[in-house]
Amino acid sequence: MDVLDETTEILGTEPAGIARACELLHAGKVVAFPTETVYGLGGDARSDSAVAAIYAAKGRPRFNPLIAHLPDLETAETIAVFSDRARDLARRFWPGPLTLVLPLRPGSGISDLVSAGLDTIAIRVPAHPVARAILKAFGGPVAAPSANPSGKVSPTTACHVVEGLAGRIAAIVDGGPCAVGLESTIVQLDPPMLLRPGGLAVEAVEAALGLSLPTGGDAAKPNAPGQLKSHYAPGAAVRLNATERAPGEVWIGFGPDCAGADLNLSLTGDTTEAAARLFGALRAADRIAGEKGARAIAVAPVPDAGLGRAINDRLIRAAAPRPADPAHP
Repeated sequence: MDVLDETTEILGTEPAGIARACELLHAGKVVAFPTETVYGLGGDARSDSAVAAIYAAKGRPRFNPLIAHLPDLETAETIAVFSDRARDLARRFWPGPLTLVLPLRPGSGISDLVSAGLDTIAIRVPAHPVARAILKAFGGPVAAPSANPSGKVSPTTACHVVEGLAGRIAAIVDGGPCAVGLESTIVQLDPPMLLRPGGLAVEAVEAALGLSLPTGGDAAKPNAPGQLKSHYAPGAAVRLNATERAPGEVWIGFGPDCAGADLNLSLTGDTTEAAARLFGALRAADRIAGEKGARAIAVAPVPDAGLGRAINDRLIRAAAPRPADPAHP
């Protein structure tokens, strides 16, 4: 069946919904499901055809690796080689919004499409109870990027997934809104390096490691998701560090000093609340822009600390110049 002609089922989180999701995954189909960060688009990480279907549904470039999701550390060790430092981080922060990029274990059975042919693998153990139930019942690694068209705003509700991928994927498990609202923090080890700030504050990882993490990653040859220069983009252009609304703009505020903003990420200036609301606010601002004929979305400054660092990373990429074809940046 052509991936563009799927009839997308909406599944619940009861045992029958989990069982149906796993049935589809075992059949090589792709299924969207909630994690604590954003909704993921899952497929069997051991199946070339299933992983290819993920790329096709998203319109994602195949040089951009995926994250393999596992139910626990023990299972993760069957597909990646853990150093003592990596194992310590996993025990501290898993399950949770931390992805580790580690050497791929020989004979792991992971499709080369997941790692984009690299000798490393990005892995995570999510905390969301629905994701954990699916992973445990499925019994294998699930490759799962965010469940949205490539380069567009990430989904934090099942409705967001429907808006972007209905008719392109087999099913969506509706587990309600995602609590964290930003993709996972990605860390490479040996040598340690931050590849993407995310839903776990970088400061917490640095404290656990006892060192400052340099920032790395190559947009032209990514070794983990979230490194492309243009990403997370709404339809309207995005202007950053806006302390007021210019004519023809929709304004997203942050904090109590943004009177008159169309939307506010957090009236109290809480970056955790702002992170959970970011993608929903960008989607809402895009709708308002369309209704009003506005030319751009302006976003107020957000402090670059804690989860603010990840928020600003997403906003910078959302505001970047966009390629004509998001599948070929």
